[in-house]
Amino acid sequence: MEPKERYYEKRVEKYVTKGFKIFFAAIFFIGLVLLAGYVMMLLWNWLMPDLFGLTTIGYWQALGIMLLAKIIFGFGNHSSKKSNYKSKKRHSSDRFCRTKKEFSKWQHYDQFWKEEGEDAYNAYLERIQKEKSNESAQEN
Repeated sequence: MEPKERYYEKRVEKYVTKGFKIFFAAIFFIGLVLLAGYVMMLLWNWLMPDLFGLTTIGYWQALGIMLLAKIIFGFGNHSSKKSNYKSKKRHSSDRFCRTKKEFSKWQHYDQFWKEEGEDAYNAYLERIQKEKSNESAQEN
């Protein structure tokens, strides 16, 4: 067998395998939808007549209710935007936790103000008043 023939044979084999996988995945998906419709019909006919006095439904009505629920409530958003939002939310909570840590610096603020802060502030006010009086004396 020539290398070119092997290449084409492998390529055809790859596409046939892929085709079978897609075909059986579609059959499996259709089977799941049909099974879900049957389960929905059984649950409806078991619960709804007893709880709410509703009538029983058939298989196709159950599939219709499922389709209607999907249309009304949405098919689900499987994009990465949701995960980006979650990560942004997580990082914003980290930012708020950081501020909590920064508040620990202020736990001794009241004691500092009583001991040193008030005297330092009064000294600052006196210095400003002296500077103003010196400026007014120099202008005259």
